[in-house]
Amino acid sequence: MAVTGRIDGVPSEVWNEEVLAPQFGYEAEALLPHYVSIEKVLLLEYRRMGLVDPQGAAALAGRLDGLTPELIRADPRDNMSDIFFAMERHVARGATAPFAAWHVDRSRNDFQACGQLLSCRENIRALAADLVALGRTAAARAAELPDSPMPGYTHAQAAQTITPAFYLSALSEETLGAARRLLATYDEIDRSPLGAGSMAGQELPWDRERMATLLGFREPQAHALVSVASRSWALAVASELSNFAVALSRFTTDLMTWSGAGFGFVDFPDALAGISAAMPQKRNFPVLERIRGRCSHVVGCATQLAFAQHGTPYANSVEVSKEAGQHLRAQFAALRSALRLAHTTLATATFRTDRMREACEGDFLGAFTLANLLTLEAGVPWRTAQVIAGAYVRAAIAGGLTAATPDGPLLAAIAEEHGHRVPEPAELLSRSFDSDRAVRIKHSAGSTHPDAVRVMLAAQEDGYRELAGQWRLRDEAARVAAARVDALLAAVDTAAGDTAGETATVTP
Repeated sequence: MAVTGRIDGVPSEVWNEEVLAPQFGYEAEALLPHYVSIEKVLLLEYRRMGLVDPQGAAALAGRLDGLTPELIRADPRDNMSDIFFAMERHVARGATAPFAAWHVDRSRNDFQACGQLLSCRENIRALAADLVALGRTAAARAAELPDSPMPGYTHAQAAQTITPAFYLSALSEETLGAARRLLATYDEIDRSPLGAGSMAGQELPWDRERMATLLGFREPQAHALVSVASRSWALAVASELSNFAVALSRFTTDLMTWSGAGFGFVDFPDALAGISAAMPQKRNFPVLERIRGRCSHVVGCATQLAFAQHGTPYANSVEVSKEAGQHLRAQFAALRSALRLAHTTLATATFRTDRMREACEGDFLGAFTLANLLTLEAGVPWRTAQVIAGAYVRAAIAGGLTAATPDGPLLAAIAEEHGHRVPEPAELLSRSFDSDRAVRIKHSAGSTHPDAVRVMLAAQEDGYRELAGQWRLRDEAARVAAARVDALLAAVDTAAGDTAGETATVTP
């Protein structure tokens, strides 16, 4: 039996090998379960419209439930290497022939769009779990090191004293924000395209609200053309994934720097280390390079997805749905891999607090505090206090001093040169360049003060707990919807519980 009377012949060898067969393989692997779910919902609609009896619908559902990627294959002659036609062939060759109206008033356009969106939702839920896991690990590591001083950097230069806890809580905050935005994006795109037909709607009275509910969607997409032509939902998801990949890449860059020989702030176990083929003394950490490289793939996929849509007509198009869509699935794979690597790396990292403290005490990170104290306790105007503090640091470095070896007379002399007297300059310097005090003198919310960090970590845990609950609800909604479809199809007697599927009379 042919699938079309419009054209003769079969797809050419090159067309099949380069395009049709690879696309078929991907859809069989990644989308087939969603296509089966859609077909079962369509069966319930045919049943509701009186185009098939309960027994006929149940028989076809059983045939669909047994469909696996191993049972269908791309065949240019039999199914034109199209999975939609291959599924038709599989069902038609069962013990029970399909009812005459099966697939009447149907299109591949909304069918495929719906399958792609169902797959995207599934990937988002899995990715969200990975995000929550990474964020919680960052927060847990932060809670281990609330008081240990380390240099914080601006413009690649040591700037102020912070703590590993403060830094890691920033990673946790970024991850929490990404998971929240992804949840909002999920809810925004949670609209079923099924029932839109080819582009202009359908001729039979399909209950799009019911179909959306049975597939676990919040509601149907309101506009038929938007349902099949738009992939703005893919762009929205790709953008969120790209945004977080950029942030994760930047944090990874810091770990690459701090694990280098010039710093030695962070170490990783041998199980995550690499070696040089030529220099036996080296321990490399290429895992960090892999994380950052895969983050680059995530960003690149978002750009490619947008470019693949740019300039296309606003209509159903394989250029948009399939050529562009492949970048979204590659993006999910790259980011989930990066998250898995990052989670393991962070969980097993050793933070060398001794090296961090040494770096703090070897630099003049308290110069900002010194300027503040000169103003607040010695009455020196702020800008002049900045000049005095900077001049002291310059003179101290020239004299071979460090922050750990303050020179009170030197500070007093510099202050007098600028017309100010500083009482007890040695004590002022000692307070300014005390690394432990430096992390506790910050009083604003969100600061590096250990108590402020603990407050942030507690709020973040509340956020993760709430998010995890929200994602569980969405996972459960998808599971319950699938179970309801199976229960309705199994109810051969419509009085046995198909209260949402009463038979309607249809005039084609």
